[in-house]
Amino acid sequence: MQAKFSYHVPLDEKDVHVWFVDLHVANSSIRPPNNVLSCAEYRRSKKFKFEKDRAKYVIAHSALRHILAGYLELDPIRLEFREGAYGKPELVSTPLGETLNFNLSHSHGAALVAVTLGREIGVDIEYIKRDFQWQEVAERFFAPGEIARLRALPEEKQHRGFFTCWTRKEAYIKAKGGGLSIPLQDFEVSLFPDEPASLISCISDPEETTRWSLAEVDAGPDYAAAVAVQGHGWRLKCWRWNENIGAGGGT
Repeated sequence: MQAKFSYHVPLDEKDVHVWFVDLHVANSSIRPPNNVLSCAEYRRSKKFKFEKDRAKYVIAHSALRHILAGYLELDPIRLEFREGAYGKPELVSTPLGETLNFNLSHSHGAALVAVTLGREIGVDIEYIKRDFQWQEVAERFFAPGEIARLRALPEEKQHRGFFTCWTRKEAYIKAKGGGLSIPLQDFEVSLFPDEPASLISCISDPEETTRWSLAEVDAGPDYAAAVAVQGHGWRLKCWRWNENIGAGGGT
């Protein structure tokens, strides 16, 4: 049985939409996965050892298909994906005049789907583990300026500061589509709580700061999240996905 799109959200070249998907809520009434997932996605879902991880994968990728189908006014099962450079997923083709770009990230019980038109985009969400020993990770992967700014934070804010920095860096490299080929120490992002998200510097190419812009995404107190988008002057709007009606309210 094929599921048809049940809503349409307007999107123009200045819009950046980020959808929040509550994987716990959706899990309570998720339908069988083979109504929207491809055979390849279904096979990947079967590789998870634990049922809870399999369910989260199914929900996140089903939501992705429904969300993109809402923009394209297509049946979600008809969407075809391919891997671009370094494995970044992209749509094979769309009926739109410009490319519909997207990115998916999920952590613990939540997922984010970021969508834009004609711009490269990356999104990252991380569950803030209270007992996570972040110091060694920061020393290994952060740029010297980021480490210095992290240490300058009050001690009680350093833990969240780490996740703030990490999600902004991950969103940027996902938007670039470079994967592990982009050294995390090659660029710096902002991380202070009272300053806007931004790409501060890039050693290998200083002009990168003029090509990309970042924004923090409010995913609740237990998560840190960020989106990175090619260019400037775009409008961010956040939505909550509801599997029963397709779209929830926007903010």
